[in-house]
Amino acid sequence: MALTGHSAFAAGDQLIYGVDNFDTLLFILVTILGLLFIAIMIVALGLLYVVRQSLQSMPKTEEELAFEKAGETGWWQFFWQKLQGAKPMALEKDILMDHNYDGIQELDNDLPPWWKAMFYICILSGFVYLGVYHWWAESDAEPVSIAEYHQTMEDAEAAKKAYLATMANSIDETNVAVSTDAGDLSAGKKVFDGNCKACHGGAGEGGVGPNLTDEYWLHGGDVASIFKTIKYGVTEKGMLAWESKLTPQQMSQVSSYILSLQGTNPPNAKAPQGDKVAAE
Repeated sequence: MALTGHSAFAAGDQLIYGVDNFDTLLFILVTILGLLFIAIMIVALGLLYVVRQSLQSMPKTEEELAFEKAGETGWWQFFWQKLQGAKPMALEKDILMDHNYDGIQELDNDLPPWWKAMFYICILSGFVYLGVYHWWAESDAEPVSIAEYHQTMEDAEAAKKAYLATMANSIDETNVAVSTDAGDLSAGKKVFDGNCKACHGGAGEGGVGPNLTDEYWLHGGDVASIFKTIKYGVTEKGMLAWESKLTPQQMSQVSSYILSLQGTNPPNAKAPQGDKVAAE
């Protein structure tokens, strides 16, 4: 299959730049590039030789003469001293500081050139980082930092929803709490209208079931008692147990909604029943 594909490829690429064989064309291109590279290297080495000869013909500086006197005449030794920014021993008197400690004198050495170079590179890199991360963006896209912020907020919102969904299923009469959140109360009203309205009235004024808007309760008026009554029902009085029909979160929401009806005084309210319980 590979041989067949190669033959087809070669046949389909005939007369490329006057050459009817792809392998031959590739060999010619590689040869030309190789010769060009060799020519560039020869020219570069020639220029390097000329520059070196020019530098050697220039008069030597005091520092170079001091290095020679100290026996550090090799190219590598000179380069290493330059890289470190160190002065030869003969010139240390020029950088001697005025103060001393118990006869110990201090030299005012410059920072090594490599250290300075890295410092300036870090500054330039900082500007590049700021530009790419905070200001630059592709076409209509947001800068990287803003895009990461929005992505983080989306991830946090998804994690919050997952956490609340987990917590919602763990609500029971021992840990339920009153919610004043508009979303919870709206969801609670929807549950109430769909399941409780028939017995307790559309405004909680009561009907077959007791009035839910006054301060009197038959089975407790705090949120835990209301949740428990909804969950397990009162079968002897005809109230169903909603544990199998509503989720813990729905029972919590409708319990909070029922408590929000306190003191609304709807028309045709049923007479109080049970014991008076102070509102939460």
